[in-house]
Amino acid sequence: MKPSMRASCASGSTTSRSVFDLPRMIAASEKLEALSSTPDFWEDAASARATLAELKQHKDWLDPVRGLDRRLAELTELHALATAEADTATLADVERDLATAGGLLEELELRLMLGGEDDAKTALVSIHPGTGGLESQDWAEMLLRMYTRYCERQGWSFEAIDLQAGDGAGIKSATLEVTGEFAYGRLKSEAGVHRLIRISPFDANQRRQTSFASVSVLAEVEDIQVEVSDQDLRVDTYRASGAGGQHVNKTSSAVRITHLPTKIVVQCQNERSQLRNRESAMKILRARLYEHYKKLDAAKRAEREPEKKEIGFGSQIRTYTFQPYTLVKDHRTGVETGDVQAVMDGRIQEFVEGYLKWANEVRQGPR
Repeated sequence: MKPSMRASCASGSTTSRSVFDLPRMIAASEKLEALSSTPDFWEDAASARATLAELKQHKDWLDPVRGLDRRLAELTELHALATAEADTATLADVERDLATAGGLLEELELRLMLGGEDDAKTALVSIHPGTGGLESQDWAEMLLRMYTRYCERQGWSFEAIDLQAGDGAGIKSATLEVTGEFAYGRLKSEAGVHRLIRISPFDANQRRQTSFASVSVLAEVEDIQVEVSDQDLRVDTYRASGAGGQHVNKTSSAVRITHLPTKIVVQCQNERSQLRNRESAMKILRARLYEHYKKLDAAKRAEREPEKKEIGFGSQIRTYTFQPYTLVKDHRTGVETGDVQAVMDGRIQEFVEGYLKWANEVRQGPR
């Protein structure tokens, strides 16, 4: 047994160099518990609920860490006894349990990387085809299916709050609202340009084609600290196009909202009701404004601190090759697999985990 394993769990220092600060979180948890025990705690019900929610968030992190720490302490003692008595059967059991504990430690390390201020929030995943007509539209629809299958495998709920059918095949655009444990924190790994290489099903000569589609991932923010004035908005309504039934196509239910100061444009046509489409469009707009101003703040900080660099993305983050061989490769992390069909069926967890580890290493800098 490696005695350093228990020490790494207890101190919060992991091999992935997580930013988790166990002593700080314990102190914060104890402070919140003390506050919740005061006689006048429930005089302000809203504040009390917020305090309890924060306390639960701390416990959701601390309880697994403490449980694993206790288990490793038990295994340490058992290993010492079995070694002293030359009990090979018990030693084998300890090694097996240690391997299980190691797996749990890796899962904890992965969770600890999901510590961003927005990581626990609902995600808005938007997919747009690149140039190329049917090819790119079909590729965008394939990505949409991949993400819905991934959500199903995670046990997350999702809803298409905007979906525009393509001309003849695929989709022109789609936006999914995904709710689940650390949905944004995990799905942010997918933001960027995705490239497909395959024999085109739309080419009678069966030539190999390259298609592109872009994916954006935003955190849904309910109480955003950005004032959205009606005077800053231009709202246009129009008849929805594509699939959706006669009612959708015959009424001006589709909504397009332009935020004039930033020129950000969002639209939604998936619902029969113009009001529902406007609500969905505003939800997307608030998230995009939040992301927009976060980037502006980050750029200002970078100007003040030029030595610090943001995590950057290339023009394409991942390539999916169907022919002449099968390979899916993430160009940021180096994670790859030859089982392209499994990936398209939503088995992308290794790419999500690879991104989290890679992004954590980039944030931490050279060892």
